[in-house]
Amino acid sequence: MEPTFAEILRTLRAEKNLSQKQLADKLFVDRSSIAHWENGRRLPDAILISRLAVCLDVDVSVLLNAASRETASPNVIIVDDEDIMLAGAIPVLTAAMPNASIVGFTRASEALAYARENRVSIAFLDIEIGKTSGIELCRRLVEIYPFTNVIFLTAYPGYAISAWDTPASGFLVKPLHEEDVLSQLKKLRYSVGGLR
Repeated sequence: MEPTFAEILRTLRAEKNLSQKQLADKLFVDRSSIAHWENGRRLPDAILISRLAVCLDVDVSVLLNAASRETASPNVIIVDDEDIMLAGAIPVLTAAMPNASIVGFTRASEALAYARENRVSIAFLDIEIGKTSGIELCRRLVEIYPFTNVIFLTAYPGYAISAWDTPASGFLVKPLHEEDVLSQLKKLRYSVGGLR
């Protein structure tokens, strides 16, 4: 997997022996902006990327290419052990996120294999996936990529309590409706470029 913009920025800043505050002062931005860029919550605009390249003595294309990978087509997965649920949910997700690459899985193991090879921005997870717990799958996905936004799906709203004991961004009751998905996308824990 190619490094994220955040990883590249952290590495370049460390190589120049600059603190976040020192880099922020050189760019005339607040230190929290650097922190947000380095933790993957936000991306700087093109002007700030070009200023970063000058400050860090790197070709601007290195930073622009990394940023464009993250704002291109975000990877979204949905995991549910019921084929009929996937068949109904994928068109709803596609309508809500027309620029996203959306892939469905009926097995947690397949979703994990995909996540190891592709940076997953958003994961819609059924709470019960056969013998696998969606809550455990959430934890494993976040281990692979800490900035994965997880939204739990279930037909049983009572599961919401245990789902909130995870790093999840949200919770939806099945069947999915576009307006509910759009509402959850506004509440993501980590920003995702390229959704609309």
